[in-house]
Amino acid sequence: MSERFATVGDVELCYETFGDAGDAALLMVMGLGTQMVAWREEFCELLVSRGFFVIRYDNRDSGRSTRFSGVKPPGLAELVRRRPRELAYTLDDMADDGVGLLDELGIEHAHLAGASMGGMIAQVMAGRHPRRILSLTSIMSTTGGRFVGQQSPRVLPYLLGKPPPGEEAYVKRMERLFGVIGSPGFERDVEALRDTARRSFRRGISAAATGRQLAAIVGAGDRTADLRRIEARTLVIHGTKDRMVAASGGKATAKAIPGARLMLIEGMGHDLPRGAWPQIVDAIATNAEAAEREREQAA
Repeated sequence: MSERFATVGDVELCYETFGDAGDAALLMVMGLGTQMVAWREEFCELLVSRGFFVIRYDNRDSGRSTRFSGVKPPGLAELVRRRPRELAYTLDDMADDGVGLLDELGIEHAHLAGASMGGMIAQVMAGRHPRRILSLTSIMSTTGGRFVGQQSPRVLPYLLGKPPPGEEAYVKRMERLFGVIGSPGFERDVEALRDTARRSFRRGISAAATGRQLAAIVGAGDRTADLRRIEARTLVIHGTKDRMVAASGGKATAKAIPGARLMLIEGMGHDLPRGAWPQIVDAIATNAEAAEREREQAA
């Protein structure tokens, strides 16, 4: 599928679609410093086979969407205090980007799935725009609470470190990172990981941009009270071996959102292992189908 661009407010978002535009829309939101290509095409096609019109896009400050400048990423002390001195944008802004993209595509209602920071953005989107979101699937995400979803200390160098120069060095760094945060209970698809890393590098990477996104996460603070206002039928998916966002983050998310269902996947870390795709796709589709039935009954 060819990449397209949509102007949403003061940003330009790069996006791709899969499937029939007449089918139920499913907006896919990716995580911190991660581009839309991390939603692998084969994964998107599995969702298409379940009757979705799939939309994936680069968040602002990621991939080929608008990059920001003039705002320095937060330092370690700011992150520890959870008080970044300056924000280039907020999670609210990033959530409104997604709804703005739906507007540009002429889509009134959509199902929503987000991974990691994308799960946070999706949660905010569902809370801010309840009449637009039919169902929510929050994957390997958290509430922003200080004592849930904490990272393993082994992850911090990758969050705060600067990527090495050169494509192959970047690919090797991604291999090392996912050796730490990937899914120990599933076979690793090393070639797919390398392919995603290479494509991401060629589309454009920026440590400063990742830092600005991290500031938006930290600046949002604990969103537990906001999550209680979500009306969309919600599924929370989390891996039991997640070292980037501990499973306590998923558990807290499911507890905070009224009626949310929690699905823990044994052996899954902070990635989307191919071996778990059938389970994840089926869960997203089942949640969406139930939301559609509830909407029809309420009409």
